[in-house]
Amino acid sequence: MRFARQSGILLHPTSLPGGHGVGDLGPEAFAFVDFLVAAKQTLWQVLPLGPTGYGDSPYQCFSAFAGNPLLVSLELLAREGWLDESSLRGVEFVEGRASHEAAQAFKLPLLSRAAANFAARATAAQRAEFVDFCTLEGPWLDNFALFMTAKRLYNDVAWYDWDAPHRDRDPAAMERLRETEAAQIHAVKFTQWCFFRQWNALRALCRARGIKLMGDIPIYAAGDSADVWCARNLWHLSKTGAPALVAGVPPDYFSATGQLWGNPIYRWDVMESHGFEWWINRFRATFQLFDMVRVDHFRGFHAFWQVPGGETTAVNGKWVPGPGARLFEAVEAALGRLPIVAENLGVITPEVEAIRNRFEFPGMAILQFAFGNDPQAPDFQPHNYPREVVAYTGTHDNDTTMGWWNSAGAGDSTRTAEDIRTERRRTLAYLGMENADDLHWRFIRALMGSVANTVVFPAQDLLGLGTEARMNMPSTLGTNWLWRMKRGALTAEIAGRLHELATLYDR
Repeated sequence: MRFARQSGILLHPTSLPGGHGVGDLGPEAFAFVDFLVAAKQTLWQVLPLGPTGYGDSPYQCFSAFAGNPLLVSLELLAREGWLDESSLRGVEFVEGRASHEAAQAFKLPLLSRAAANFAARATAAQRAEFVDFCTLEGPWLDNFALFMTAKRLYNDVAWYDWDAPHRDRDPAAMERLRETEAAQIHAVKFTQWCFFRQWNALRALCRARGIKLMGDIPIYAAGDSADVWCARNLWHLSKTGAPALVAGVPPDYFSATGQLWGNPIYRWDVMESHGFEWWINRFRATFQLFDMVRVDHFRGFHAFWQVPGGETTAVNGKWVPGPGARLFEAVEAALGRLPIVAENLGVITPEVEAIRNRFEFPGMAILQFAFGNDPQAPDFQPHNYPREVVAYTGTHDNDTTMGWWNSAGAGDSTRTAEDIRTERRRTLAYLGMENADDLHWRFIRALMGSVANTVVFPAQDLLGLGTEARMNMPSTLGTNWLWRMKRGALTAEIAGRLHELATLYDR
């Protein structure tokens, strides 16, 4: 898949400014589109948009198909007349930091209220639109609504710890749930309708203004999800449904003990016997939202790191063969050519690259990885880029560029003090700099001027922020996915500087 010469910004919607704890799909999202246009950027990349579970990670969602309720804009619901403006005030949230738990406590009751008001006040056309949505999305929406409703009754514990009738989807128990919790089930479905309605409005604006949206598909589904609850035969699970085999990666740049993600491992043989239907549906749903999609941990489709359930680190795992090209053959046969970017970072084998090249999926290059001692470092240097690559200053898993430069290494990677000194010398020499003043802009310029057709910069790097603005540190919990941009941070001056570079380098 060949992409046009373009540049863009990585900014997850939860990191947008706003008044209700996390960023959403409301006015600030539309204002960000204005910034992209002013900066001559034609790509907006986001992380997975699903409903986040434990740890607030967008890579651990309660559904591979649903949207995150916290991204629904209450302001837009008030404009529809389904909420009173006064109900949106009265709670103060910390500026510059996402407050997922506080946002949930504030927003979810209001979303339920909006659902009740919709049921009482909606026009015939609105009701028809809602019914059409529920019918079209029914294959996943009905089960998701039941799952989230039951999860609420069990105070959010994982589904495999529920009482057996709900855990095992006993038909009589499911029917009683539909009868006794009809209002809550309606609220879940209404909220999903609002999410997709608001996202589609934002996407329509992006299309009208020449901006492509790039999404993200995590390779794995969360064990505590409606997907696994409804199709237990597709995963390696215990008798109760808890993950029996879990995913991760062996020791790497980010962690000396590897990364233990904890997602249940697919039963690829069963998935293949069903024609990879689950994956085809997943890709189809994702491409209805985005113009391009980054596929996370692409190497896991060739071979994946499998760890026994119950392990506390990823060290005691092993490589197991995946479906390889057969999966993408099936998906392309159903959906046609796929505008996919393959996340091919880490230790990538020739077999993995052969699959990527066969389907012409561009890979990724990270400029922060270009100056270390890793044998792959030269591949990340701009003078070695092929045209068909998506190059980044850093990703959501990296420190910010200024944080990376000032890092001591310990705790955030496996680099030694000497590794860091070597990296710094090479970085300054490569960029022709005597010191690190304006380093983030030098990184941006280096990518803009490269032959890579697509280059992307995290918003934090546009702002020159340090480690305090890092989005995620792999293998850690409690301090991730919290960064939010302050209102007005992306100034006209920054837009002008980006516009100048995009013009200079024909992007």
